[in-house]
Amino acid sequence: MIFPRKIKTYCPHCRKHTIHTVKVSTSKYKAGRTLAVGTRRHNRKLKGMHGKVKGKAIVKKQGIRQKVMLTCTVCKKKHEVVVTGRMKKKLELKK
Repeated sequence: MIFPRKIKTYCPHCRKHTIHTVKVSTSKYKAGRTLAVGTRRHNRKLKGMHGKVKGKAIVKKQGIRQKVMLTCTVCKKKHEVVVTGRMKKKLELKK
């Protein structure tokens, strides 16, 4: 998906519609917490304590959320916006 480099949109800091510069900040979700109780229990079982444990489940791949970092040209504050829900094509800026 091609996205413009500058857009006019609402700035929550200025509380008005201003021109924003756009930077792509798309990222996948981070891994789970390693010190969570369920993760530690699962790792303990994988080491060989207790009985048999189910391995990693095969999960259907999801598209990533297309996020954009907007910088206001008036107040220079930044805020992040999700462009759409889940997409397969990566977001790229217009040249």
